[in-house]
Amino acid sequence: MSERTIVRVREVMKPDFDMVDGMTTVAEALRTMKHVEQKALMVSKRHEDDEFGMVLISDVARHVLAKDRSPERVNVYEIMAKPVVSVDPDMDIRYCARLFERFGLSRAPVIESGQVIGIVSFTDLVLKGLCQRI
Repeated sequence: MSERTIVRVREVMKPDFDMVDGMTTVAEALRTMKHVEQKALMVSKRHEDDEFGMVLISDVARHVLAKDRSPERVNVYEIMAKPVVSVDPDMDIRYCARLFERFGLSRAPVIESGQVIGIVSFTDLVLKGLCQRI
């Protein structure tokens, strides 16, 4: 019987992401995005007891573009998801995929010691994770 290799979220996540303040306008947030391939912006905590938020490009499309709202007049906090389901960096990617499926997620922040250290997506799990095991 062969031993199964465990691939951890830490090994497949993208460590580069953009963090914005909730009061930032959508237009400014999009202009300052450096990691467009992430398709997400993390929203910083306002204070120690707050939670992180996240805005997906699809949120901008649904809540700004489709409703013909001005991105210069909409703040990130108006369209963000908060709190967000986060993932531990040492989680097995199989369990991460199950979590995504159960809650209808496409990506999630990876949080360690109360700090976002990356973002993981279904694409990362399959292309980087599953392909390592094949």
